[in-house]
Amino acid sequence: MIIVLKHGASEAEIQEINDRLIQEGFKIHLSEGVEKTIIGAVGDRSRLEGLDLEALPWVEKVVPILAPYKLVSREFHPSDTVIKIGEREIGGSQIHVMAGPCSVESRTQILETAHAVKEAGATFLRGGAFKPRTSPYAFQGLEEEGLKLLAEAREETGLPVITEVVDLRDVELVASYADILQIGARNMQNFNLLKEVAKTDRPIMLKRGPSATLEEWMLAAEYILDGGNPNVMFCERGIRTFENYTRNTLDLSMVPALHTLSHLPVIVDPSHGTGRWQLVAPMAQAAIAAGADGLIVEVHPHPEKALSDGKQSLTPPNFQTMMSDLERIAKVFDRSILKGGAQ
Repeated sequence: MIIVLKHGASEAEIQEINDRLIQEGFKIHLSEGVEKTIIGAVGDRSRLEGLDLEALPWVEKVVPILAPYKLVSREFHPSDTVIKIGEREIGGSQIHVMAGPCSVESRTQILETAHAVKEAGATFLRGGAFKPRTSPYAFQGLEEEGLKLLAEAREETGLPVITEVVDLRDVELVASYADILQIGARNMQNFNLLKEVAKTDRPIMLKRGPSATLEEWMLAAEYILDGGNPNVMFCERGIRTFENYTRNTLDLSMVPALHTLSHLPVIVDPSHGTGRWQLVAPMAQAAIAAGADGLIVEVHPHPEKALSDGKQSLTPPNFQTMMSDLERIAKVFDRSILKGGAQ
């Protein structure tokens, strides 16, 4: 249920409602917008009816949220969530581009890539230190050494770091190095991991599982918000279909669908979504046209030598060309690409 308060409700009046709800066993989530204050109450709805909250003069209405996802829904939080990372904001009119290699392979590789993507206009550095791979014989990542190299690259370039956490035992370690924690597609429904990252103060990027429905994806995000972390962004990275020309089928219809149903920002990954570097830039443009709040793109200085995902990685010159094209696309929709180390 959500309790919509009238404009001007005082803190004492809000607290009175909170106290009454907590006493009846509800979990409370407060959303304070510019015009409306909304209290989300998660619990036994039958117990809410006996409280007669609509009789209070500062309560405008009490509305049931029928969707299984409560906190993620736009009913609970009508205005868009904007996630602040330092001076950067994800979810506003400016579009962010996160770029870097699939895997951190060496100090030379990650520093060269970091400087190249910043010069081209990226605002975040991506790179995998822990790599969940389908084959046990594939490169699994440099682990903590990779995290240290990402931190060094951030120190040199000023680019905040996004990297994946794959095990709940590593959450504290990864959070000590990273600015954004990524939950990969394979872990979208790893509920223990979702509960653990919810305890951190780091924003979370939640990738869609290869076979996940929209509702399943939103319920996975609900775990994180319910655990106390409101800074979640969705990432559409393609789903498994019968098509085998591309690595996945990039479902860009999810961008406007999520914006309709949820208040959380939406990022698109055209690299994993296609698996072919030639398709990355066109699908990145399409993602911006669909309303994406940002992109996460794989870039490698020498894709032919990459230890993972070289086939879908852009070279720095190709990334530079893509960024120039994205600027023109964004302007058509009255948006802009935030460039490089801009604060």
